[in-house]
Amino acid sequence: MPLGYTFGMIKPSACRKNHVGPILAMINQAGFRISAIRSTKLTKEEAETFYEMHRGKEFYESLCEFMSSGPIIALLLEKENAIEDFRKLIGNTNPSMAEEGTIRKMFAESLQKNAIHGSDSIENAKREADFFFNQRERY
Repeated sequence: MPLGYTFGMIKPSACRKNHVGPILAMINQAGFRISAIRSTKLTKEEAETFYEMHRGKEFYESLCEFMSSGPIIALLLEKENAIEDFRKLIGNTNPSMAEEGTIRKMFAESLQKNAIHGSDSIENAKREADFFFNQRERY
């Protein structure tokens, strides 16, 4: 996967509240090209696999429960400096600390229900994108 890619995921709370359209619009307006998109619902086992690196941490079980509680939107995004630019667009993981105008400041409910996930490294972007998309689904 070229360096100009990142993975994003709109979380169940944002999907339930019909924030998908406005969030996708913000992503487009920020210059990202959506090169793959999928609406799906994770099983608890899939959420446990996706968040394997957090197994044993205090929040792991509740995170997996939450992430399997409703539909998500998985996104493969393309742009120069994609990872850094997307992390800036989505804002701080804690929405109370996120900058004005960021996705999390606008749409998050709490630290866990923070509306959206964004990869924090090239390695994680590749691993996370590979979890949701095969090569044929990417353009």
